Amino acid sequence: MVATAATSAFFPAISASSDSGAKSSKFGSGSVNPGGSKPKSSSRGLQVKTNAQAPPKINGTSVGLEGVKLDNDLTISPPPRTFINLLPDWSMLLAAITTIFLAAEKQWMMLDWKPRRPDILIDPFGLGRIVQDGLVYRQNFSIRSYEIGADRTASIETLMNHFQETALNHVKTAGLLGDGFGSTPEMCKKNLIWVVAKMQIMVDRYPTWGDVVQVDTWVCTSGKNGMRRDWLVRDCKTGETLTRASSVCVMMNKQTRKLSKIPGEVRSEIEPYFANSPPIVEEDGRKLQKLGDDSADHIRTGLTPRWSDLDINQHVNNVKYIGWILESAPVPILESHELCTITLEYRRECGRDSVLQSLTAVSGAGISNLADAGDIECQHLLRLENGAEIVKGRTEWRPKHAANFGMVGQIPAENT
Repeated sequence: MVATAATSAFFPAISASSDSGAKSSKFGSGSVNPGGSKPKSSSRGLQVKTNAQAPPKINGTSVGLEGVKLDNDLTISPPPRTFINLLPDWSMLLAAITTIFLAAEKQWMMLDWKPRRPDILIDPFGLGRIVQDGLVYRQNFSIRSYEIGADRTASIETLMNHFQETALNHVKTAGLLGDGFGSTPEMCKKNLIWVVAKMQIMVDRYPTWGDVVQVDTWVCTSGKNGMRRDWLVRDCKTGETLTRASSVCVMMNKQTRKLSKIPGEVRSEIEPYFANSPPIVEEDGRKLQKLGDDSADHIRTGLTPRWSDLDINQHVNNVKYIGWILESAPVPILESHELCTITLEYRRECGRDSVLQSLTAVSGAGISNLADAGDIECQHLLRLENGAEIVKGRTEWRPKHAANFGMVGQIPAENT
């Protein structure tokens, strides 16, 4: 029975002739009774309509549906009619259904929300999104070959560029980006911009080439006229905390270049996005030491900004200051140690025509045996040639490959 059904799907059944001399039925014409008798007027009869087809000819002799006539007048009758082989040809319909299912399966494989293997990234293209009740912005970054240094790990400048990128994308995704570098529409009306006043970074481990990191960032209030922004960097594959950072920003008038209070209109724009959480990095309350020509161990002069070092607000990008500060760091420290903590205080901006000096003082180890020293602390100063302070800083260094990991940071908890 099953074999007959399968055969009938590809080869239409041929009608058999009646021995009583009744009129032979043409293929596909009229109504057909499964029992082979004359159709009854009852509505229970099964009627099948198909396309009419001319009877075939062999050697000029018409071959009817009664069978195939041979030269010796023998007739080979087709199989008897059954309910199955009288059904229409469903092969085209089955092919269409199969095509639909294959197309649906292909679309299913391309969907982003279907279950994935643990080693497949949720955000392979680095497209960020807002999570945690709309308070946290999350974005993935793949460490590129041009972002690593001599240690085959990402540099501190790379991490700071990720911080800046996520901060701006957070403002943009929240719909608060105006015509400026992170400025809201109300800030643009009043010619106000954000500037970084202080920043702290703690690196537990540097990612390397090919690693994918997940960066979470959020904002909180800081005093009466400041805003704190925190970052938490984790390994996408393992969830391990790599870096924590916290910064304090204040407002400055774009035309007068003087600090400004936060207007009420601006505060009403940004306050709905403030998270109520402690700083991701505990504030280092130690006062930064004052450096001069007599107290610095290393001095680098003649540093000038290039056009590419300026941002759209026409002042030097704060990431560039890191590179200038490390210009005066002793080479033995760079070769044997890695930067694990940095604290920066931004005093003023510098323009494209400025000429700067970088000063570094090493503490905690003698100058002659830096390569063999343990943890090292350095004091830094970036100043103009006339002595005006641009950035003051403190860095802490640990021996390379040391398992010196800090506390695991936490992103703000979801509101319940």
